[in-house]
Amino acid sequence: MAKNFIDKSRRNDRLAELLIRIGGVLVIVSVVWILVMISRVALPLFYPPSAKIAATVKLSAAVLAGKVLAVGAEESQQGAFVLDDSGTFHFVKVADGSLSASIKVPAAPQGALRVVSAEALGKSAYTLLWDNGAISAVTVSLAAAKAADGVVSLSHDVAPVDDLAFAASPGVMQSFARVIEGKGTVRIDRLTNGRLRVTHQLVEKDLLENIKKSSATAELTDPLPGRLTVVTVDSKGHYLYGGTDNGWLLRWDISEPGQIHLLESVSASEKRQGITSLALVLGDVSVAVGDAGGSLTTWFPIKVAGSGDDRRLTRIHTLRSTDGKVALIIPSPRDKTLFSGGNGEIHADHMTSERNLLTIKVSAPLSFAALSPKGNSLAVLDSSNALTVWKLDIPHPEISLGTLFGKVWYEGYDKPEYAWQSSASNDDFEPKLSLVPLVFGTIKATLFAMLFAVPLALLAALYTSQFMSPKLKGRVKPVVEIMAAIPSVVIGFLAGLWLAPLIDKSILTIFLSIVIVPFMLLVTIFFWKRIRNASLLQRTTRGHEFIAMVPVVVLGIYLAFLLSGLAEVNLFAGDFKQWLFSTLGIRYDQRNSIIIAIALGFAVIPIIFTIAEDAISNVPRNLTAASLALGASRWQTAWRVVLPSALPGVFSAVMIGFGRAIGETMIVLMATGNTPIMSWSLFNGLRSLSANIAVEIPEAPFNSSLYRVLFLSAVLLFVFTFVINTVAEALRQRFRKKYGRY
Repeated sequence: MAKNFIDKSRRNDRLAELLIRIGGVLVIVSVVWILVMISRVALPLFYPPSAKIAATVKLSAAVLAGKVLAVGAEESQQGAFVLDDSGTFHFVKVADGSLSASIKVPAAPQGALRVVSAEALGKSAYTLLWDNGAISAVTVSLAAAKAADGVVSLSHDVAPVDDLAFAASPGVMQSFARVIEGKGTVRIDRLTNGRLRVTHQLVEKDLLENIKKSSATAELTDPLPGRLTVVTVDSKGHYLYGGTDNGWLLRWDISEPGQIHLLESVSASEKRQGITSLALVLGDVSVAVGDAGGSLTTWFPIKVAGSGDDRRLTRIHTLRSTDGKVALIIPSPRDKTLFSGGNGEIHADHMTSERNLLTIKVSAPLSFAALSPKGNSLAVLDSSNALTVWKLDIPHPEISLGTLFGKVWYEGYDKPEYAWQSSASNDDFEPKLSLVPLVFGTIKATLFAMLFAVPLALLAALYTSQFMSPKLKGRVKPVVEIMAAIPSVVIGFLAGLWLAPLIDKSILTIFLSIVIVPFMLLVTIFFWKRIRNASLLQRTTRGHEFIAMVPVVVLGIYLAFLLSGLAEVNLFAGDFKQWLFSTLGIRYDQRNSIIIAIALGFAVIPIIFTIAEDAISNVPRNLTAASLALGASRWQTAWRVVLPSALPGVFSAVMIGFGRAIGETMIVLMATGNTPIMSWSLFNGLRSLSANIAVEIPEAPFNSSLYRVLFLSAVLLFVFTFVINTVAEALRQRFRKKYGRY
């Protein structure tokens, strides 16, 4: 019978051991699987872009009857078009090079015979300069559809844009036309004599809706630092840019009708190479400059020392150079990518990340190139009249290790910054996806919470275990443990809507309480030690000392409240928050790091207290008795004997609390202003990695750069937790060897 019982017990033990091992392996596999899954979503951020040739066709004689002025392609790489100097758009099927249709520009200006130049305006519009100096504009639509039998059909149209029509004007070699929102149009002419002329056609409405038309013309006659070689204009017709043959970049303000103001001229080429191409990057804030030496840089105006409120053009980004001159610059219609061509190569570079995304080799010298409206097709016409359409796959051009973890000089900023701003109201927004402010906010929130929670939790655990009466301990410890069951969303809700306004009204009371309450406790304890030997008092308060201290704490807070008003009036001119801003330059945000320290600390205290108290209580009583027998006081015994013996368990409690704080979401989300700023000030808010994921993931487009960066944030959190736990376990094992326990 006994043998059967023993055999059964052994079988049960082996079965339990097997189940425990299986459970442990499953836990490890689950954790690794989670890491793999979130990493799979984040890794495509760093995949290299690609460009594949969709088709290469030799243009027919019918298409090349006139001089080619522009090319274009549609999104699916099935169709392309060519514009010649007769004003005809030839639409071509790139699969076989067959001509689908030839459409003459409708409503050509009277007396015009041929087109001198064409400028791509927006995603699918062109302004055409005719030989008599007249300007017209058209929009081109091209789409491809593939039937079930594989036959590709093209739908195409060329429609006039009446708003951008200008009458004939002799002596013009290049022109630009822009619509001025709500005011009319503006025409900028580069004349054959090397001068510039700006003509505004204004349309005004009075209160009775009567339309009044007028015009104003201004001609640039001021001497220039060199001969103009290239000119471009922003999309709103406010600023005119020019480049000279000796490397100077000029900027004029043409927003006022009848006036041209030269704002500045800067040397844009280090070796005085001639400026060969200019283009406005998406958004019209930055201008891309290419020179005869192959250098490609981007510039935008910033405030510089000594310029007051004026902004001066400054070289911000230097992109990959080319061999030979930069013949053309094509800005992407979707992001800050620039395609630059010269000497048989086309480079794709992203301005913000300064990444060289692609290098496309062209077999013959480049003649024309253009992007499709969505930027996923590139049409290239070379000198051998071969038209090549490339399929572009550039999913995350703005992402690099530099933009994620380094300082970046964003448009509108006066210096490189760490910044997080994932969206804006317009499509030409420059995404700012630096993870550094979020990592900083995570660390800041965790450290402040731990500074608040660790001393309170450990001292409370030490007192509860070594000094509190067993009966009172049996009531206090369950109450503290129940605190851990409070949902974090409730704590965050109370912190944001109740605690933050309360501290906002009594911030000086908080600071004075930090000084006054400990001082009063020390004074009380000093006198307590002198009178506690009275037998009645000692018997009454033993194990209940903290209850006697509660009135002292309340009195200290009340005194701090009374003194805060006097201090604010006499020391801070009656307004502490205004004094902070005017004297120290510190803004006080209602939802700040103080709120986070208290709210997040409140959530962490129960965990640290419970584990630490268990570790301290499990120290063998013979150690305590031996210390007391040798004459040590209860405090000396607790501090020098009990606490070191329980140090591995106490350290584990602190690290578990740290892990709880670093991954907290709802409290940080609701108790701060979610401002991704990098400041150690107590009076500023923050944004943590976890809170940022909760805020951004519902609005992040699937598989977008923002979506994948949020998953990368999750990977970082996972790595942080893994590293912290690994270091904590290593230190715990070291403490265990040193103190011989746990």
